Amino acid sequence: MKKSEKKWMSLMKKRSLSLSSFLIIFFFIICSFSNSEDLKFIYGKPTIIDGDTIKIGNQIVRFQGIDAPESFYRGKKQKCYLNEKKVFCGELSKQKLKEKIRDNIVSCIKEEKKDRYQRIIAECFINGKSLSSFMVRNGYAFDYKRYSNKKYAEDEKYAKINKLGIWKMKFEYPWEWRKKNK
Repeated sequence: MKKSEKKWMSLMKKRSLSLSSFLIIFFFIICSFSNSEDLKFIYGKPTIIDGDTIKIGNQIVRFQGIDAPESFYRGKKQKCYLNEKKVFCGELSKQKLKEKIRDNIVSCIKEEKKDRYQRIIAECFINGKSLSSFMVRNGYAFDYKRYSNKKYAEDEKYAKINKLGIWKMKFEYPWEWRKKNK
């Protein structure tokens, strides 16, 4: 082998080692961030717990600013009535969220503080579209004014005017229902 070829091979080995070292260090940095509780983002394929709550990995995420009927709260299921027929509206809300998410990856922007149950509070998205807005606009959750600063008020107004989802039924707001069912 010529001297110039040896020099070139030596240079390529050094570059390869440098690139490999960089990739290994980069991988460890990314892994250390992905396990951090302090990250502002969380993403993954979720398990749906309720119409306003999901689980990604081992982290429970409560959607910020909305409230959905309860599918299971202290051993009870929230009921609504459609033409005098009993409907488990919490289950209905949960099912609508499942249908929306399907097998998609959900990405969430976390708030700094957790709720009183130590759940992560976040706004979550599929392909850049807010799941909270979707749930409220389609009538399967409500603008939780106490926490939302009326962020979803227009979505709720749209659902109410068009009698979508739960708005076509007789119902109690989830926060009122929980208060009665403590």
